[in-house]
Amino acid sequence: MKKTIIFAVVALVIVAAYFSFGKAFFTSSTPVPTTNQVATSTNTTVATSTMVLDKTKTTIGISVESRPIVAYHFGEGVKEILFIGGVHGGYEWNSVLVAYKLMDYLKANPTSIPATVKVTVIPVVNPDGLVKVVGSLEQFSAADVSTSKETVIAGRFNANNVDLNRNFDCDWQPKAVWQKKEVSGGRAPFSEPETQAMQKYITERAITAAVVWYSSAGGVFASNCHNGVLPETAVLTKLFATASGYKAYNSFNFYEITGDMVNWMAKEKIPAISVLLTNHDDIEWNKNKPGVDAILKHYAK
Repeated sequence: MKKTIIFAVVALVIVAAYFSFGKAFFTSSTPVPTTNQVATSTNTTVATSTMVLDKTKTTIGISVESRPIVAYHFGEGVKEILFIGGVHGGYEWNSVLVAYKLMDYLKANPTSIPATVKVTVIPVVNPDGLVKVVGSLEQFSAADVSTSKETVIAGRFNANNVDLNRNFDCDWQPKAVWQKKEVSGGRAPFSEPETQAMQKYITERAITAAVVWYSSAGGVFASNCHNGVLPETAVLTKLFATASGYKAYNSFNFYEITGDMVNWMAKEKIPAISVLLTNHDDIEWNKNKPGVDAILKHYAK
C-alpha cells in the first residue's frame, strides 16, 4: 500500500511538471521549420516563401510592403533562361513594360520557345517602388506614370530606401553610388526581402542564362565579378548586341557600382548580361525582340 501511494505521488509530480514546463521539456529541442529560410552574410536567417501557383507562375517572395514578386514561366525545356525587369521599380518603369511585352509575345507565339528551353520572366523585382510611381502592379501605360520627378526618383528604391541593385553579393558596400549620388546598399548583402527572393530562386535552380533590363544607357553589358567575363557571357553579349543594334560593352564602367545583380550572378558562374534601354520612356521592342529571339535560338541547340 505504501509503495502504491509513493508511486501515485511521483506520477502526480511528473504530470504537474509536464504541464508546468511544456512538452518541449520532454522532447527534442530541435525546432521544426515551418518556412523556407535563406541564410544571409550576417549569419542570420530570414524567412521567405516560394509558392507555385500553377505551372505558369511562381510567387518567389514578397516585398517590404508584402507585395508579391512573381516569376512567369513559358515552355517546358530543361534550359531555364531568366528575363528580369523592374529592379529599380518605378524609376525604370520601362524595364517593367519591356518584360510585360515579352510575356505578351511569348503567349502569342509559343512556338518561338525552343523545346529545349523554359523561359522565366520576372517583370518586377521592386514592386513597392513600381506602385509608388504607377499605382499598380498590373500592366500599365506611360499615362499612369507619376508626373512628379521626386516621386519617380523615390520609386528607384525599395520601401527601406535601399537600392536593390546595390544589395547583391559582389563588391557589396553599405554606402553605394548611383551616378554622383550616395545611396544605401542595405545593412548587408541580401538584407532586403526582394534580393533574398532573387537569391533563393536563382541559387536553387540550374539557371542557364539571365538577361536583366535597366535604363538608360543604350547598351548590352557583360557581367563580371573579378574572375573575368565568362565565355558564355561574352557569347550572349555579342549575340544580343548584334541582333538588337545596341553597342556591346565588356563591363559597366561609367561609374563604380557595388552589389550589382548580374555581377553577383557572374560570381555564381551564371552567364548574365544587362541590357540598358536608351532612355526612361521607351521599351524599344524593335531592338529587344530580335535580341530575345537570338538568345532563344542560341539555346535551341
